[in-house]
Amino acid sequence: MADKEKEQKQTAEPTAETQAGQKEVAPKKEKKPKKNEEALRLKEELDATKDLLSRTAAEFDNYKKRTARERLSLAEYTKAELIKQLLPILDNVDRAGAFDAKSNEYLKGIEMIVKQLSAFGEGIGMEEVAKKGDVFDPTCHEAVMHIEDEAYGESEIVEVLQKGYKIGDTLIRSAMVKVAN
Repeated sequence: MADKEKEQKQTAEPTAETQAGQKEVAPKKEKKPKKNEEALRLKEELDATKDLLSRTAAEFDNYKKRTARERLSLAEYTKAELIKQLLPILDNVDRAGAFDAKSNEYLKGIEMIVKQLSAFGEGIGMEEVAKKGDVFDPTCHEAVMHIEDEAYGESEIVEVLQKGYKIGDTLIRSAMVKVAN
């Protein structure tokens, strides 16, 4: 009887091998929920990253617009400050225009205007770029005349025909000069 019971147990319980001689593989039910959980976690992470990227792009766009507005505002403020400094000079031009061009008051008014304009230029950091006796520099001088004269050195500026100016390292206008040798 013990042999019969063994046979019944063997037929009642599934074996690792099927009748065809292949091993029967039980489906792994545990991995599907893990894969689904991982997929959901990755999808949530992707959505969070997309949201962060969208917010960052919007913030950057707002930053660009804000800095553009600030730049325009600063430019307008700078222009207004310069004009405010020029107004007294313009007032003196009007006053000088009221006098006869041959009178002493007219000449005094012109001298005052020149002094005010020079002070204004110095106040904003404007410098002349050429003086008689300087060495010619093609980066800030424009030679419009040339003379041969042994009394002057090589590439020496003999005469400034039109003044040139710079502020800091920025050239505003080249000086027109006469150069010797």
